[in-house]
Amino acid sequence: MKQKLILIISVVIGLLAAFLTRSYLAAKDKEVQRWKAEFDQKNRRILVAAVKKDLPTGTLLAKADIGQLSVIETSVRGHIVKIEDYLTLIGRKTVRPLQKDSPVFWSDIEGGEPGARGLAGDIKQRMRAVSINVSGAASVSGMVKPNDHVDVLGTFSFPSKTAPGEMELVTLTILQDVLVLATGRETAKSLLTADPRAGAAFNMVTLEVTPREAEMLAFSEQIKGRLSLALRNPDDVYFEKTLPRVDFQMIQTEIESLNTFRQQQLLRKRAD
Repeated sequence: MKQKLILIISVVIGLLAAFLTRSYLAAKDKEVQRWKAEFDQKNRRILVAAVKKDLPTGTLLAKADIGQLSVIETSVRGHIVKIEDYLTLIGRKTVRPLQKDSPVFWSDIEGGEPGARGLAGDIKQRMRAVSINVSGAASVSGMVKPNDHVDVLGTFSFPSKTAPGEMELVTLTILQDVLVLATGRETAKSLLTADPRAGAAFNMVTLEVTPREAEMLAFSEQIKGRLSLALRNPDDVYFEKTLPRVDFQMIQTEIESLNTFRQQQLLRKRAD
């Protein structure tokens, strides 16, 4: 009987020891998991945008320049560019040299973080943003986009030089090779995150011009002129030095020579 009691006590003590050991180990496991969670939180890694090569100040960033880098979140200062936002860097300039494999911060980019300064941050120094009314055919069937370059043409009703007291329509090229900052409310930045299949209708185009050019455009609209845009190839920087006023008389006298010149150009292209 005594031996059975000893055996029962031994079993009970063993079970109690196992329970206490298991409880101790479970408590330690929870403590380790807590330490691990705290460590992971303090050392959480994120993917950020980084440059693939050394870039000097003033570099216009292209998609090929941007890579990704895994960093500890708490180790990076300021406003770093996360990898999901890298498309907003394309077409923007650096304001300081960037070393290969270094992360990109918004302070490294001209204009800073998108939305921080709005469109104003994209306007170059000593330039101005001016909006003009254009729609339909006047905006190349709405195919003009932010970052395109255009010529601005104006058609006006002026006093006739040949018939005193009468008015005549005259078309002039007002400005050449002008940067489009926005179409309606769409900017180059907003288009990066927009659905490319979704077309946006607009009747206003915002251009980047000098203060004097801004005055000319404002006056052109005040005299009820009709402004139109001529879309340019982005690589075409050719500037026409002498462009005449186009009126009915000029069309009558010049149309034959213009068509002859055009045919000569087409034949030369075909021969090449």
